[in-house]
Amino acid sequence: MKKAVIFCTMLILASATACFHDKNSKIQSITYDEFFKKIWDAEKHPDSFVFEGNTAVIVDFYASWCGPCQKLFPILEKLANEYEGELVVYKVNKELEEDLASAFKVQGLPALLLIPKSGHPLRMYNGLPSEEELRTIIDEQLLDKPKQQ
Repeated sequence: MKKAVIFCTMLILASATACFHDKNSKIQSITYDEFFKKIWDAEKHPDSFVFEGNTAVIVDFYASWCGPCQKLFPILEKLANEYEGELVVYKVNKELEEDLASAFKVQGLPALLLIPKSGHPLRMYNGLPSEEELRTIIDEQLLDKPKQQ
């Protein structure tokens, strides 16, 4: 019985994690070390955030067991495709990259680190935004497009 429970638990976790690992996905996994190479070189600029990228960025902090994170993933995937060339979406497994999550004081999930193409201001979004809400954030705050009436 105990082996069956362990097997079922591992099967559930593996299938939940699989939805976050599509080889054709525009969303890229990023580690602590990669973050500090691609987004912020903290060795060069330890006292302030200096954006290393040239497009807007969303960093999605998630966990494989997080239901709202699983609901958010297809929305982010769709938007990453639509905004290709203007926006890069990274995903960070909070359980595997605790130091990176801790650096941005991530507690609840999902949590989105929003970095405009100008690099400032950084903003955190906690919770599950709707697609429309996320699209507005991307257009108005990350890409600095004028508000649509």
